[in-house]
Amino acid sequence: MPRKKPFSTKQKKKQMQVKRERKRGEPGSGPSSRNASVERGMDRERQSDTSDSEATDVRRINQQPGIREGRYDPNRFRLHFEKESREEVERRKKLAREKVLDQMLDKDLEVDINDIYPTEKGLEFPRRPPWNYGMNREELLRKEEKSYREYLNDLHSRNPPGSLSHFEHNLETWRQLWRVLEMSDVILLIVDIRHPVLQFPPALYHYITGELQKQVVVVLNKADLCPPPLVLAWTHYLQTQFPHLHCVCFTSHPGQPYSTVLQKKRMRKKGTCGWGHAGGPTHILKACQEITAGKVDLSSWEKKIQRDAVAMGPEGEQSEEGVDSVLVEHQSDVAMEMSSPTQELYKDGVLTLGCIGFPNVGKSSVLNSLVGRKVVSVSRTPGHTKYFQTYYLTPTVKLCDCPGLVFPSLVNKQLQILAGIYPVSQLQEPYSSVGYLCERTPFLSVLKLRHPSVEGPQHAPKGGEKEREQGPEHSWTAWDVCEAWAERRGYKTAKAARNDVYRAANSLLRLAVDGRLCLCLRPPAYNDQREQWESHPDLAEIIALQGRREEEGAGERDEEEEGESSSEPEEERDRDADDDEDDEDEGFGHPAVKERKGPTGLTVNMFDVLRENECE
Repeated sequence: MPRKKPFSTKQKKKQMQVKRERKRGEPGSGPSSRNASVERGMDRERQSDTSDSEATDVRRINQQPGIREGRYDPNRFRLHFEKESREEVERRKKLAREKVLDQMLDKDLEVDINDIYPTEKGLEFPRRPPWNYGMNREELLRKEEKSYREYLNDLHSRNPPGSLSHFEHNLETWRQLWRVLEMSDVILLIVDIRHPVLQFPPALYHYITGELQKQVVVVLNKADLCPPPLVLAWTHYLQTQFPHLHCVCFTSHPGQPYSTVLQKKRMRKKGTCGWGHAGGPTHILKACQEITAGKVDLSSWEKKIQRDAVAMGPEGEQSEEGVDSVLVEHQSDVAMEMSSPTQELYKDGVLTLGCIGFPNVGKSSVLNSLVGRKVVSVSRTPGHTKYFQTYYLTPTVKLCDCPGLVFPSLVNKQLQILAGIYPVSQLQEPYSSVGYLCERTPFLSVLKLRHPSVEGPQHAPKGGEKEREQGPEHSWTAWDVCEAWAERRGYKTAKAARNDVYRAANSLLRLAVDGRLCLCLRPPAYNDQREQWESHPDLAEIIALQGRREEEGAGERDEEEEGESSSEPEEERDRDADDDEDDEDEGFGHPAVKERKGPTGLTVNMFDVLRENECE
């Protein structure tokens, strides 16, 4: 009997993979294929990928597991960003260890849109080349690919390497934008109120209003994260820069602030939970009524908003009787690729609203709020929306959802990361972004950190300890901040049990993206005109939209956060740093955070161990 050949565990694993693929009926499985389905998916990606140019090395982000042949490819619309060199990453990491953080002045937070999108740099976006019905699908795709490569080469030739921000290199995602612009009658350009000029490309606005002859409504989303005077200032600034622009403020969480920096979910006031209580759908309706000027019957939409408000129960839960059915359409590739850019608006008496914007600005949340219930999954991961769908809000109103797109600009890449356009878990070097954040926020008073050079166990400073431990004698670097936060949160490496600074940096960046460490940019001359905006007659309307009380609206958010505590019991720690980023939105309908009344009648978080108001 011949002796058996050695059979390693690795070979056994490969054999089992091939056996499973053969059992599923997938062709092309063989002993030399480690994972045939994944390889076929990569082959399809190489064939259809047109993101590479001669001068660009692209990094593909948010890789999803391969699926069986014939089904939807989840990696088709994933983010493609220009890859950074290893030398650049190491340089920034070294700088984060050595550079002492200097607190920036309020004047430095003022940003002009012309500094981010200068006209002389040619920061356009790729346009769909002209076509006709005599072309077949393959010819159209080849023409689009050629036009896109020419666009990339021209853009990189006009801007030196490293000067451009992260921007989308995936042609498939740009194709989705083209389809939405062609199908829609009114464009809802959704931006984050904390940094709207980063996400409002003037080239897109001029293309829609000029060449397409359509109207744009900019939705200033997450309005609850900014002080009311700043919301008014940004609205006035955009309307001054773009006179024909319609500005609407919006929030999906009115009256639901974070009570502490580390609180996982927002505090829910009675009667404010659920998509039906979002602040802003009525303002979008009024803007559309002004644009359509009676050409479309929008009375059904107005009645739906009223029904959604009535359908919300006393505890903020939506009753099943008040839920309207929503018709969902999945657009096939062929139908979208050969769709005609018709000039006919409001076809068949239907208003089509196209929702476009950068990743993580809350497009899906706005869509859910307009529908009145959850129809689109929501995540803080950029690029979570991966396909094109249309939703019939009413028989005369249709919504189109588009994957998030990052336009080329000259904005600082660290600010882009804090704006949430780059997945935090995919960052190679998060420390420089932490330093950028700390220089522009009162991080010591909010996080209550203790310098790593101070010996002794980490704990929340009390009374006189605060000045002694955070005194000016200690200079902070971005690395020190991450190390102090790792010590405070108990983040340790697995083997050596050292402070896990990488995990701590990711945690801080997620706090910033979620709005718990809030960095709000300001329009030019805001600090000089602050008193004017704080006494503006429209301030009460913004406060009501945010769900705040009058006394809350008068103060800045930074002042509100200075007294917050970041302490909580071990068993109630939030999962801001080590959970997956695909957490669905806060989960309306879950039990509200328990609260108790303090001695002064103020609401106090039960999970707050420090109880700062008792230590005063």
